[in-house]
Amino acid sequence: MKIAVLYGGTSGEREVSLSTGQGIIKALKNKGHEVTGIDFSPEKITEVLQLNVDLVFIGLHGRFGEDGRIQGLLDMLNIPYVGSGVLASALAMDKAKSKQIFASNGIQTAKSKTYDVTDNSLLQEIGDDVKHSFSLPFVIKPNQEGSTLGLTIVKEENQIAEAIATAANSDSIILVEDYVGGREVTVPVVGLKGIEKALPVIEIIPKNDYYDFDSKYKPGGSEHIVPAKIDKSLTDQLQKEAVLAHQLLGCEVYSRVDFIINENNQPIILEVNTLPGMTPTSLFPDSAQEIGWNYDDLIQKFVELSSAGKKQRV
Repeated sequence: MKIAVLYGGTSGEREVSLSTGQGIIKALKNKGHEVTGIDFSPEKITEVLQLNVDLVFIGLHGRFGEDGRIQGLLDMLNIPYVGSGVLASALAMDKAKSKQIFASNGIQTAKSKTYDVTDNSLLQEIGDDVKHSFSLPFVIKPNQEGSTLGLTIVKEENQIAEAIATAANSDSIILVEDYVGGREVTVPVVGLKGIEKALPVIEIIPKNDYYDFDSKYKPGGSEHIVPAKIDKSLTDQLQKEAVLAHQLLGCEVYSRVDFIINENNQPIILEVNTLPGMTPTSLFPDSAQEIGWNYDDLIQKFVELSSAGKKQRV
């Protein structure tokens, strides 16, 4: 097939996307496809408008890649692509909206609240409300951002103002939520719509205090245990809830669903990643390896599912 790979982008996750894109391009070429790589940014939209390909593989992360905007453009051009459509991408990117959907369907989430931080004169008032609404420790982060960028675990009240400012640098809406301590796990989901399956659960043991950017992407930043050393009933629950979360948002082809297992051995959902990282240190390929899919096979699987699912949207 003639496949274009969009990677790079302009979000805070650009470096991750560059690595993801390189991996996808190499895998597609290894599988015999004719590949065009585009280091995408809004200024290069003409390159997308002029594409003559069978399929687009989106290797972007964050804004203009994972939030539904590039998907909408490809829909208008009637170009099929790998992964979720506009609505699912936008919902998954909006942490507050997706949490509401999960909670209303029986998937446990952490207590949270959103704040509009576009007016700097209200930041003190927002800080006061956060102080009164949450007990330490709690998390302040951008509502729409990935790879833990702009996230602060607030352990002391004097950190609140700076944490709000840090999150506000990445988004006009910030999310404050209870800090949930425990074991970090993630569940890849793959398959045609309605018959998706969960891959083996991965436990993540970060070398830092929590699974931050360095833990995710620097070699040796975290240890991935596949499959996670948890009992069968909890494994089954995590896999069932991961598939449900994927389906509730309307995701397609693949996603990765992140959880914390709290002190009561209960899974608390964090988020759904519609375009999870596909770098050499990424989680999804590690889980796929456990069931016998190497990296190239995994990328080819996504292409085949996209073709079978007839991704041309009306």
